Amino acid sequence: TGAIGLYNVGQTCCLNSLLQVFLMNIHFTGILRRITVPSHAVQQSKNVPYQMLLLLEEMQCGKRKAVSPINLAWCLSGYRVELFVQHDAAQLFLTVWNLIKRQMKKPELVEELSDLYTICVQEHLACQKCSFEIKRNSSMLTLPLPVLDSNSHRLKTLEDSLRYFFQPEELTDHNMCFCEQCERKTPFLQSMKLVHLPQTLTIHLKRFCFKKSAYIHKLSHSLPFPQDLDFNAVLTENQCQADDKEKAAWQYELFAVVAHSGSTSCGHYCAYIRSLTESKWYCFNDSEVCQVSWDDVKCTYGHSNLHWGETAYLLIYMKKHPQ
Repeated sequence: TGAIGLYNVGQTCCLNSLLQVFLMNIHFTGILRRITVPSHAVQQSKNVPYQMLLLLEEMQCGKRKAVSPINLAWCLSGYRVELFVQHDAAQLFLTVWNLIKRQMKKPELVEELSDLYTICVQEHLACQKCSFEIKRNSSMLTLPLPVLDSNSHRLKTLEDSLRYFFQPEELTDHNMCFCEQCERKTPFLQSMKLVHLPQTLTIHLKRFCFKKSAYIHKLSHSLPFPQDLDFNAVLTENQCQADDKEKAAWQYELFAVVAHSGSTSCGHYCAYIRSLTESKWYCFNDSEVCQVSWDDVKCTYGHSNLHWGETAYLLIYMKKHPQ
């Protein structure tokens, strides 16, 4: 029936934007449609995946321009996702995703959901005085990219932010680590290497930062991001810990942008999403949905003189050639 909006039922613009990103992802909805439906009404009202499925069906079957997510919002409020409260999109994404995963009963669906979103990296610590090394694999749901370097200089593009995130860092002076081989604190080289990238890659641009006064400040300067992103062209061999087959699938196309406008204390979210079936861009602004162009999406790059303007906060990329 076309793109359907979601009514704002109590400062739910952040939730609405994230729901649209989830439900416009046909890989995610393919998993959602196969969940085990809870047998009792009380369980159904408290089950996040089931309430998302009901909302999806209402959006697909209805003839209205927008539907109300109130039942899902009330369901989430039972898990401390409060109504009438300003939420941070990056934190809310993690909260909702983990609730979905926890409440999916079928192990194979949990595994598919994890494979769809989970990023794998290898954390690496190397003593600079001897050959002692520590390697540890870990996973994350978002790549939290800085928009400033350690000297508070602006990073100019998304590719610069990626390179900086995976750039080795020297731990010296008061940041030295204890080396088991040297039996004392020594300088270490800390680095992170990319091991695996998922089908749906979520990038979190760290535009909100604390100032010395503990006041949260929004960084609104321009940070262009590409429609097509090839990690092999951005990162060096030393920043990757993956075989050729894995790296061959590291070519991405932009799928969605969750944008924030306003200040840290009084803001609004909307989502720009590319339909995977039509290849058209849409702006989902609560109950209002309209088709937009790539130039409209580029307006979310940011601008130093437009602190109240729309600024990209979450970028969601989709693999071009999944394995």
